[in-house]
Amino acid sequence: MQIQEFTKLLNADFYTGVPDSLLRPLCDYIYMQYGLDPKHHIVAANEGNAVAIGAGYHLATGKIPVIYLQNSGEGNIINPLLSLLSEDVYAIPSLFIIGWRGEPGIHDEPQHVHQGKVTLSLLETMGMPYVVVDKEMTAAELQVQMQSLWQAIHAGRQAALVIRKDALENAEKVKHANENFLTREEIIQAIADAAGNSPIISTTGKASRELFEYREAKGQGHAHDFLTVGSMGHSSSIALGIALQKPGQTIWCIDGDGATLMHMGAMAVIGSVHPKNLIHVIIDNHAHESVGGMPTAAKNIDFAQIAQGCGYDHIYTATTMDELKKSLVAMTKDHGLRILIAQSAIGARKDLGRPTTTPKANKTDFMTNLKE
Repeated sequence: MQIQEFTKLLNADFYTGVPDSLLRPLCDYIYMQYGLDPKHHIVAANEGNAVAIGAGYHLATGKIPVIYLQNSGEGNIINPLLSLLSEDVYAIPSLFIIGWRGEPGIHDEPQHVHQGKVTLSLLETMGMPYVVVDKEMTAAELQVQMQSLWQAIHAGRQAALVIRKDALENAEKVKHANENFLTREEIIQAIADAAGNSPIISTTGKASRELFEYREAKGQGHAHDFLTVGSMGHSSSIALGIALQKPGQTIWCIDGDGATLMHMGAMAVIGSVHPKNLIHVIIDNHAHESVGGMPTAAKNIDFAQIAQGCGYDHIYTATTMDELKKSLVAMTKDHGLRILIAQSAIGARKDLGRPTTTPKANKTDFMTNLKE
């Protein structure tokens, strides 16, 4: 279905959410129409944040917000959906657009498999009516099926359109860019070299893929790295849990700006608990690059000041390779809670692969290496 036909059926002028690769035609279309005009479009920090923003929009206008997300974000919407939007509480009507990663029978990455299985049953458990949209469905057919959804919405409930792979089409793609010139892959390679044999916990998306491929190219194996293939925004907390139990080892965390923003409270907890053996690196390209490049809020905030406010001991920033290398040398010599914010360009190799080992094998090898 062409995105123009699809959005016409939504009859909306306000969108908020977290980008998804299956929803890229929608995300690109919204961005082309509204950019980041906050009266019409807000890229949220996480899906629960988007629900609350949508609730505020409805309270102020009486109109229906459209909230877009990958099905992995269903977990983040459960609390505000059931305790805020619910017809048993405030009865705030909303329309959700959900990309169905890991749909049973469709090959996908391991982090999407279980969530793909329970996507529809979660909606049913929460009492949310839905329509599954596939590439064979016409706009006229969807319009008919949406009638029951609109009835629920106008009664103060919530409803969802669950989008299958390739269900939406958009001939135009937005190419996002920034003014940085260091690539994320260069940054990750420099970190891996500086970390040596120290454990690295890497965040969701292309960062972990690039780290995996660098180890492959160097013939180093993968036992030093925990590749957080799912659970976006939680890599730094995983690293914290490890650092506290392994005080004799330096623990590195490779994070992203979108992931950091998703659960930024983790930085406050890290600063409060204050492990002196943790090195936190945020690679900041101001974008949700792994799912199309939609901008994050990182362009307008200062992670260094946030880290200072959270109590990090040593704070470094880098925009050039020279600054990066000097920062990494200094970080390995310093003691205490350390953070590096490295500015990165948007983009990755077209032939970038994916990890060829399973998450369970990665866990086993990583735990064995930690013991040794």
